[in-house]
Amino acid sequence: MKKVIKTTELQGNPFQMVGKDWMLITAGNEEKCNTMTASWGGMGTLWNKDVAFIFVRPQRYTKGFVDREDTFSLSFFTEEWRKQLSYLGTVSGRDEDKITKAGLTVELIDGTPCFKEARVTLICRKMYRQPLEENCFLDKETMNKNYPQKDWHDVYVGEIMKVIVEE
Repeated sequence: MKKVIKTTELQGNPFQMVGKDWMLITAGNEEKCNTMTASWGGMGTLWNKDVAFIFVRPQRYTKGFVDREDTFSLSFFTEEWRKQLSYLGTVSGRDEDKITKAGLTVELIDGTPCFKEARVTLICRKMYRQPLEENCFLDKETMNKNYPQKDWHDVYVGEIMKVIVEE
């Protein structure tokens, strides 16, 4: 059974949830959506709103869906879904129906695609998008290590509109 909670009631360490457990970034509509696995991002408060921020490289198929839509979802799963999350992060939705092959069920919450199997889902309304820029990196070692192809991520900030958790 799922229930909607306030952002302040969300349980879990964001460093664990995003960086170690991973998440799925999903966007689209009832006709078509796509998802990607991510381990970079976070949650916090910005502009007096509860927000999540994500990073998407320009070559990712999901980026077009995130750019087109006003909202995106972040879905978090239990460890038993690790193999599927790994698969979803390495196969492109351009080439196959990877969501079905991973055994996930798409559902729409307020028109935003997410997954019935998720233990936590954040529905986010896009507020801001900005490409990372080479001249803004103060730590050149981090830049060179993470961007040898100079394929800078876009950072997106989304207001967390709804938090859905498994009871």
